[in-house]
Amino acid sequence: MLAGGDRESVGAGFTDSGDTPDQLSGEISLYGSVTASYSFLHELLRRFRIAYPVIEIKLRTGDPEHAIAHVLDGKEDLSIAAQPANLPRGLAFKPIATSPLLFIAPLEQQVPNAPTSTPITPAEWANTPMILSESGVSRTRVDEWFRQHDISPRIYAQVTGNEAIVSMVSLGFGIGVVPKIVLDNSPLLDRIRVLDVTPELEPYDIGLFTLKKNLKNPLVDAFWSLM
Repeated sequence: MLAGGDRESVGAGFTDSGDTPDQLSGEISLYGSVTASYSFLHELLRRFRIAYPVIEIKLRTGDPEHAIAHVLDGKEDLSIAAQPANLPRGLAFKPIATSPLLFIAPLEQQVPNAPTSTPITPAEWANTPMILSESGVSRTRVDEWFRQHDISPRIYAQVTGNEAIVSMVSLGFGIGVVPKIVLDNSPLLDRIRVLDVTPELEPYDIGLFTLKKNLKNPLVDAFWSLM
């Protein structure tokens, strides 16, 4: 697995004017988080390589909050991310899965004032250190949850990347909010607990993004249609 911002190639791309539709060749680029690579891309890339063995895929991993921007800016042909409330004009979205958003706490208290159980009253929530994403769909959902309960959260840290939230929570710095798919692939799963919070946060849809005009590219359309 590559660190954020790095790339890897899958396949050996070349161009042959005699290609048939099942022998498409060339190169497409794809952006996704490390979590997406573990959760979805392994199977997608396996199927794609079997179907189109001579198409080269340039894969960049990084913060999921940047996934849509990378497509809009033309840096990548496709990306995997959570569906925003409002889809930017000209962008196409194809759902892959739905993930609950979960409140998580440290398994054991290691720092004073970092609870290991679910806060009950608004006052308890307001005094609970929260570790949240800087932006993105999950931040929007949790901010709305606090507004609905008339709570002004005590934000201990705003971080980039869900894996960093899990790490800080496991160390006892506070309560965080992450998608379930992040926990499913986290090596720190045995160091945190999922809190029973009601009402639950609205889950979000995760899927593939590309510009609508990119679907005219037979290579992009081949990946899009394979799902």
